[in-house]
Amino acid sequence: MELYTLLRAFADSWMLLFLFLFFLGVIVWAFRPGSRQAHAESANIPFNHDDKPAPAEADPKEARR
Repeated sequence: MELYTLLRAFADSWMLLFLFLFFLGVIVWAFRPGSRQAHAESANIPFNHDDKPAPAEADPKEARR
């Protein structure tokens, strides 16, 4: 069997199944009951320092550590 034919058969069957299950897993993970608070916190990140500017960092290299 030629390599292309083998890879095509694999992509048409098992890889399609794997990617579909992965997609369903991501959807279930995103809409799980405990994720509402995490999504709300992520959505409000741009507004964290709305009343005052963020504190200045002394050294940007030190902040990464």
